[in-house]
Amino acid sequence: VFQFFRTAECHFINGTEKVRFVDTYFYNRLQFAMFDSDVGHFVGFTPFGEKQARYWNNDPVIMENRRAEVDTYCRHNYEVFTP
Repeated sequence: VFQFFRTAECHFINGTEKVRFVDTYFYNRLQFAMFDSDVGHFVGFTPFGEKQARYWNNDPVIMENRRAEVDTYCRHNYEVFTP
C-alpha cells in the first residue's frame, strides 16, 4: 500500500505579527518536498521531490497561492488555532 501525506502548519510568533507557513509532502513516510514561507519557495529532498519542487516553483499561480497562505490560511484562522 502506497501512502501520500501532506501537512500544512502555521507557526505564530508574537501573535499574528510574525507568522510562518510550512507545507510538507510525504510519500511512504519519506518527506519529498516542502514549502516554507520564510524561504519563499519549494525545496525537494529526493530526486522526485526536486523535480516536483522545480515544477511548482516555475508555476506562478501555485507560487502566488502558497505565498498568500500566510494571510489566507494562517492569519485568517488565528482565532481558531489559539485557545
